[in-house]
Amino acid sequence: MKKSRLIVTVLGAAALAAVMGAGAADYPSRPIRVIVPQSAGGSTDVAARVLTDKLTESLKQIIVVDNRPGAGSLNGTETVAKSTADGYTLLVIAASLTITPALQSNLPFDPVRDFAPITQIVDLPHIVTVHPAVAAKSIAEFVTLLKAKPGQIAAGFSGIGTSTHLAIELFQHTSQTKMLMVPYKGGSPAMTALLGGEVQVNFATSSTGIPHIRSGKLRGLAVTGAKRSTAIPELPTVAEAGVKGYQHASWVGMLAPAKTPKPVIDRLHAETVKILARNDIRQSFLKQGMEAEGNTPQEFAATITREVEQWKKLVTAAGIKVQ
Repeated sequence: MKKSRLIVTVLGAAALAAVMGAGAADYPSRPIRVIVPQSAGGSTDVAARVLTDKLTESLKQIIVVDNRPGAGSLNGTETVAKSTADGYTLLVIAASLTITPALQSNLPFDPVRDFAPITQIVDLPHIVTVHPAVAAKSIAEFVTLLKAKPGQIAAGFSGIGTSTHLAIELFQHTSQTKMLMVPYKGGSPAMTALLGGEVQVNFATSSTGIPHIRSGKLRGLAVTGAKRSTAIPELPTVAEAGVKGYQHASWVGMLAPAKTPKPVIDRLHAETVKILARNDIRQSFLKQGMEAEGNTPQEFAATITREVEQWKKLVTAAGIKVQ
């Protein structure tokens, strides 16, 4: 009896594998839904739409972008995590995916276990940007200033738990300095406060910081990513400028539900990186302060795993309240 059940189980598994393999071979055979768990018009939505417009052409299939904002991106992200793993429901999300587990307990999904990474679409490095009244003209001078005036230099940022907030917290932790943290209701109010001298520093996004740096209204000290920014190559990275080990960049990436067949992931990855390598696409992103990436699924998975652990450690060290 047990032997017959084992045979049935094995045959059933083989049949399922054959069906999935056949489905992957002719993928995509119907429209694809890409869920963006943020509002339309933001960086994540823009990246998703630029990419899916071209994927529609290369895959010869309709791709619908479905904005599902709310609950700090949790609702749309959970929808994808619990969707059928067949490549017809995908997720385009920002780096908040790796920050949320550090700030909220009892999440309805696990960013490492429940998703199959496809690729990072773009990087969005921040720029350490100061008001001209700040004497520091380099990261080394800025660190010296912070150590001479602990807690006296005000840093504006776009809300507790945002990527900008944690970028500043990571800088303080790595450089062993302390700033006066001033949260605002978004990146625009935080930038207005810096321009007006209400705060002295902001880790600005490229799109908001570069125009003011070019005009002389603000001073850029360094970029926060692992490499110099194509948009403002004269600025060193924070690590290059003396804060060894510091690295932070927001990103937008594409993922599928876990257990999506590898041939489907491979097809999506191949078509996506071809698009991201196009000069017109790279320039389009660059004008909006984003840098086309297109890494491998394995590299993207490693980034997610590393950042989840990094933010958990930082939140604990900084004493940030977990909800």
